[in-house]
Amino acid sequence: MMNRPGPIFLFLAFTLAGTSVIAARFLSEKLGTFTITAISLFIALIILLPASGKKLFSSLRSLSKQSGILIILQAVFGIFLFRSCLLYGLLYTSAIEAGILTGAAPAMTAILAMLFLKEAPERTKLSGVCCTVFGILLIQGLLSGGFSLASTHFLGNILVLGAAASESGFNILSRAAAVRNISDGKAPIDPVAQTALVTAISLVFCIIPALFESPLQKLAQVGLTEWLALLWYGLFVTALAFIFWFAGIKRCEAFTAAAFSGLMPLASMVLSVIVLREQAVWQQWLGGFMVIIGMLLIGTGPRPLRLPIRNKKEKTGESNG
Repeated sequence: MMNRPGPIFLFLAFTLAGTSVIAARFLSEKLGTFTITAISLFIALIILLPASGKKLFSSLRSLSKQSGILIILQAVFGIFLFRSCLLYGLLYTSAIEAGILTGAAPAMTAILAMLFLKEAPERTKLSGVCCTVFGILLIQGLLSGGFSLASTHFLGNILVLGAAASESGFNILSRAAAVRNISDGKAPIDPVAQTALVTAISLVFCIIPALFESPLQKLAQVGLTEWLALLWYGLFVTALAFIFWFAGIKRCEAFTAAAFSGLMPLASMVLSVIVLREQAVWQQWLGGFMVIIGMLLIGTGPRPLRLPIRNKKEKTGESNG
């Protein structure tokens, strides 16, 4: 059974992330893309800054140049590019198609993990990733005649695929940063502090383009539903989801994250049916079941080897002994 904390954190992170498509659907036609992102990031920071406290400042002091660059790149790929592509894409495609296309992320992440992180998954984990990808193909309707992507949504679907590629890059960068800390013998950055750093950097990138979208004028015209969607986007899709993500990726290989990222299209599909009243055929529900099987295979696979992180007292004790 999946009794280790890493897979549980990833499960929670990607389930919350999957709700982003629905939240964005309520906002994309009312507010500008960068306005939505900037407001949601600001809301997240209101919670994250006091929650991280002294850990944020200690993390900043201990950051090396390479680690700082990795965190900036995480902000660029994980929030700025991902949300820009997703929100612009939702202007030209349906929520259910957007949720489905984010399902390209598991395969992309797995390929990047082999190319850049040199991860060689054992048979159970590889079976889990393959099961997830097969399930997503079913959700997309590519293995049956029950569903197809609309040709009129081509531009939007390309942008959503760009969002999936950005997410995959973010997954690899996050794992690379965690591996670097382990190999350098450093304690990992606190997940809350790391989320605060990535959120703050992303907000800096979004502020200037948001100013060109007449944010104050448009915000004055939105109703309660849109404000609730912004709060959800900030508190749950941003703050809580990223805290769970950083806590999980420190404990799991990128291949594990690849399989669990299949939760995004699954959660998006289910919520699109329930909240937006969009239609899903039985093959898509079967695909959702395959995604869950893939996660179970990943979760029951052998635990990846991790280098021990030792503090000075431990090292001194070993040398004296």
